[in-house]
Amino acid sequence: MLLLTLDDPHRKICTAIGMAVASIAAYDWPELWSDLLPFLLNLINNQTNLNGVHGAMKCLVLLSADLDDRTVPTLIPALFPSLLTIVSSPQEETSSLVVPLLKPWMEQFSSILQIPVQSENPDDWSIRMEVLKCLNQFIQNFSSLIKSEFEVILRPLWNTFVSSLRVYEQASIEGTEDSYEGRYDSDGSEISLESFVIQLFELLLTIVGNSRLGKVVAANVKELVYYTIAFLQMTEQQVHTWSVDANQFIADEEDATYSCRISGVLLLEEVVNSFDGEGFLAVIDAAKQWFNESQIRKVAGNASWWRIREATLFALSSLSEQLLETQISSEVLEHSLDAALKAITMNVPPPVKVGACRALAQLLPKAKKEIVQPQLFGLFSSLTDLLNHASDETLHMVLETLQEAVKAGHESPEIVEHVISPVILNVWASHILDPFISIDALEVLEPQEQADGLVAGSLDLNAPGDVVKAIYDVCFDAAIRIILQSDEHSEIQNATECVSAFISGGRQEVLFWGPDSGSTMRSLLDIASRLLDPNLESSGSLFVGSYILQLILHLPSQMAVHIRDLVAALVRRMQSAQISSLRSSLLVVFARLVHMSVPNVGQFIDLLISIPAEGHNNSFAYVMSEWAKHQGEIQGAYQIKVTTSALALLLNSKHSELEKTQVQGHLIKSATGITTRSKAKSTPDQWVMLPLPTKIVALLADALTEIQEQVLAGEDEDSDWEEVQTDGIDNDKEFLSSVSALGKPSYEHLEAMAKVFNEDQDDQYEDDILYVADPLNQINLVNYLVDFFANFSQSDRQLLDHICKSLTQPQQNAIQMVLQR
Repeated sequence: MLLLTLDDPHRKICTAIGMAVASIAAYDWPELWSDLLPFLLNLINNQTNLNGVHGAMKCLVLLSADLDDRTVPTLIPALFPSLLTIVSSPQEETSSLVVPLLKPWMEQFSSILQIPVQSENPDDWSIRMEVLKCLNQFIQNFSSLIKSEFEVILRPLWNTFVSSLRVYEQASIEGTEDSYEGRYDSDGSEISLESFVIQLFELLLTIVGNSRLGKVVAANVKELVYYTIAFLQMTEQQVHTWSVDANQFIADEEDATYSCRISGVLLLEEVVNSFDGEGFLAVIDAAKQWFNESQIRKVAGNASWWRIREATLFALSSLSEQLLETQISSEVLEHSLDAALKAITMNVPPPVKVGACRALAQLLPKAKKEIVQPQLFGLFSSLTDLLNHASDETLHMVLETLQEAVKAGHESPEIVEHVISPVILNVWASHILDPFISIDALEVLEPQEQADGLVAGSLDLNAPGDVVKAIYDVCFDAAIRIILQSDEHSEIQNATECVSAFISGGRQEVLFWGPDSGSTMRSLLDIASRLLDPNLESSGSLFVGSYILQLILHLPSQMAVHIRDLVAALVRRMQSAQISSLRSSLLVVFARLVHMSVPNVGQFIDLLISIPAEGHNNSFAYVMSEWAKHQGEIQGAYQIKVTTSALALLLNSKHSELEKTQVQGHLIKSATGITTRSKAKSTPDQWVMLPLPTKIVALLADALTEIQEQVLAGEDEDSDWEEVQTDGIDNDKEFLSSVSALGKPSYEHLEAMAKVFNEDQDDQYEDDILYVADPLNQINLVNYLVDFFANFSQSDRQLLDHICKSLTQPQQNAIQMVLQR
């Protein structure tokens, strides 16, 4: 009953019936429904019943997915002459069936494609689209068979290509005729002009990429590229949409869905890849022609003159990687660069400027400075104007272009600094939570090839004072508000680093950059109070240690009056710290305060003793217990120098409280056997408690041991190569014996230890730039420790010997090594 209704005049009814038939056929055909295909073929061949032809065709299309290599050979002779879609695989038996049909079908296809494309005629586009699909299948599956017949179709195909451009320009680009955009026929197939052009590009791409047929079109590759670029012009609908929102332009261009522009670029890429030098020359020649044509149109008063120039820039930027890898002519590069520079500064739709950004980002690195320099000011002004109206998608593109422009203009720092810095810093401040945009912004301000004075905006602020002040004027108030009011930890962290950098860069002068030095200092103290608040989560306070260091290093007189409150707040913050790196950074602050109290270290100890600490006798007992436990976790050359040398200063003070203070020593080994959870709960880890002086000496000895191990590790790396060529000589043992702890270490060995530790500074984190100004950063830790133990031994050898009895053997060996130098 279903089959008898396939000729229903309503197309949607036919489609529904065809779907039902296909669903049944999936189970019953061909074994249990042998008369299905004969019935459909009869219906197709009955030309007096066109509704029946359509219904049977629709049904066969739905059935085609189930055809296999058993059924296809028996169906093709009867089915093929009536179909426009071929579903088959290029097997030998199928090929023999296809060969006799190629010539008549190519003739039929030629007659359809020969007639120029008609405007506002979607039926004409639809039949041509089916022909293009057929040809695509022929080429993909039977390219060896179709080559002899291909030349018959080439001229008609070219006529369709060229005539479709005229129709596309009128309907889609200029918008003077109907392009049937977004419309579908009764079968649900799109009938727009753009879908037809995309199908045309797909066929041409298949032809160009085919090793057999590509040679046939090689003679016309210049014309192919020339017309293809014309198809890349923005349509009237795109101009309207993208002019309202230039950000949508970036989003659409980067979208993976097909459009005429994207399909055209894919064809151009295939031309460049398939025809090598001829392909490059074709693109260059077409670009020259269209640049000239756009100028002619502009002079003639054509309001749309910019479209073809934008399309050319779009093509060049899309192919830039391939083009710039070749010996592209300097004339074309300069011409393209000049066109992009002018597009940025002209009164053209925003998407044109964004497209020019894409081209400039690719072309500027290759440009000659004499071309770029005269247009720098206009370029920067236009780019910064784009930034002010940009959202995330556009920002990345404009910032990337700005980075290349700053590099190109590094010989004109006054232009770059004056125009760029305030705008970029505002971008950074506005997008502090977006790591991608904030990184892009900083890269603009700190390009790798920048002149020395152009690092404005880098939050390391390793720049002249006037540059730091310019950044301060833009960002200081915003950074203060973020720290004091924000609940976002990442915002607080970034703002803290920013203010730390202001203090490091401006030092005492930072107090006088604002309207009132007193209010600036109060703001800085308010920040310290917020960051040291024990109720603030540790993540928010992560960089407070670095911040406090900048305050006490560069504003010592202002901070001196607040030292007691500061120490009390540091203790409270340390007791509530839940992140080890925060605790370590606060220990560094205490260590730096020890150095600043020299020669009155005892007075600083007395201050700590006078400040209570929850759960401990006093703050000194608490701080030293934490310091003793976590000194080994402190990282960074500067931090290790400061804390290690501060421990030596504490020991040298010979304060009476040191002997009274007991701290954690080494772990007491538990009984043998497996440690279960219940056993771990009932018998937790136990530690030997040591007098503080003994623990300090142990930590100083550990520092020497660690540095020596770094020397040995470096030697091991070198000896790995030597062992291959030394007939089994054990270089490691030879080296170890030369620096045996019981023997006298050579001067060269001690120098090697110092060198290894100092070189380790090169691998530290970026924020170490904040500590460069600290004189303690110049300490040679190896020499410092050698001198310390030598002086300790001379002044109180009996005490040192007594302490060494409580040390491990490696610690004793390390001390003996430096004492026997």
